Amino acid sequence: QVQLVESGGGLVQSGGSLRLSCAASGRTASAYAVGWFRQAPGKEREFVAAITFGGSTTHYTDSVKGRFTISRNSAKNTVYLQLNSLKPEDTAVYYCAADRNFAVVVTRTSGITYWGQGTQVTVSS
Repeated sequence: QVQLVESGGGLVQSGGSLRLSCAASGRTASAYAVGWFRQAPGKEREFVAAITFGGSTTHYTDSVKGRFTISRNSAKNTVYLQLNSLKPEDTAVYYCAADRNFAVVVTRTSGITYWGQGTQVTVSS
C-alpha cells in the first residue's frame, strides 16, 4: 500500500507561483512513477506532469511546458510540482497519483493504482 498526501495549494494572483508537494508513505513508495493531474469545475480530470521513479524522465502536457516543473526527492519520498507564471485557467484541484508503470501515469486519467486527496489551486486575474 502507498498513501499519497498533497499539500501546497492556495490562492495566488495571475503570474504568481506555488509549489505543490506529494508526500508518499509505504514500504515501496519510492519504486513508483508519480504524476500530477488536475480537475477544474465542470471539466474532466487532465494530466499535467509525470516523473519516473528514478527521476530521470519527465513528461508534461503542452499547456504547462516551460511554466511547471516536476521533481522528486527520493530520500524524502516526496514529489514536487513547481508552478510558475500561473494563469486563471490553471485553477483546479490538483491530485498526485502513483503507479509502477510510467506509461500508465502518462497516458491515463483513471485506472492508476494510488491517488491522493487533492489540493486546491486558485489563480485570480
